[in-house]
Amino acid sequence: MKLFEGKVALVTGAGSGIGRAAALLFAQEGAKVVVSNRTEKTGEETVRLIREAGGTGLFVRADVSQPSDCENLVKQTLEKFGRLDAAFNNAGIGGEMNPIADYSLKGWQEVIAINLSGIFYCMKYEIPALLKAGKCSIVNMSSILGQVGFGPAPGYSAAKHGVVGLTQDAALEYSAKGIRINAVGPAFIETPMIAPVTADKAARDGLVALHPIGRLGKPEEVAELVVWLSSEKASFITGSYYPIDGGYLAR
Repeated sequence: MKLFEGKVALVTGAGSGIGRAAALLFAQEGAKVVVSNRTEKTGEETVRLIREAGGTGLFVRADVSQPSDCENLVKQTLEKFGRLDAAFNNAGIGGEMNPIADYSLKGWQEVIAINLSGIFYCMKYEIPALLKAGKCSIVNMSSILGQVGFGPAPGYSAAKHGVVGLTQDAALEYSAKGIRINAVGPAFIETPMIAPVTADKAARDGLVALHPIGRLGKPEEVAELVVWLSSEKASFITGSYYPIDGGYLAR
């Protein structure tokens, strides 16, 4: 039997990269998948890929920095499918690269609004729906930079550290009520977010060198962890941060 047969999964930032890979894998494991993204074109493309593979998908546009969008996302999920069993709060941006004294106020506010506040807003509206479903799960997207710094990226690092704390707090509050809540921390993964950097061979080689495994990660590898953590195979895991980093944090 598939891991999510008869269940509903919601994935934010599912228009490309890790979010798309996770949405496709949830569908492969039997879930009806709600695909959320700021950009309609790429979100609809993910839904098309799900349907072509024989799955069920629904696109709902949402900017997770807007609480009303997050509320509507869950509302649309329940109206279409009647339940919510798993949520992968993945949407995020890299933000600007500047040291703190030169970091723009707009840049700080944007990266915190999307990468940290967006996860709070999503959980705020997901949790009441998940409580009705019984045994269910949330996985939040952190980063290796949820554990260490990476100057000059203070906004991103602060947001991803915050995601770990928010995840742990939520797990303490809701694990006994049937919602397991965990965070994942990828290192540098082959996604559109880092494509501008990896287009330069020297820069790419520099990033690869940070990973003892000798390469960058793949979106599908992160998706495997996310879907496993979301399933009952991980039934005793909650409040945890799982790096998936090719050895980055072991350096």
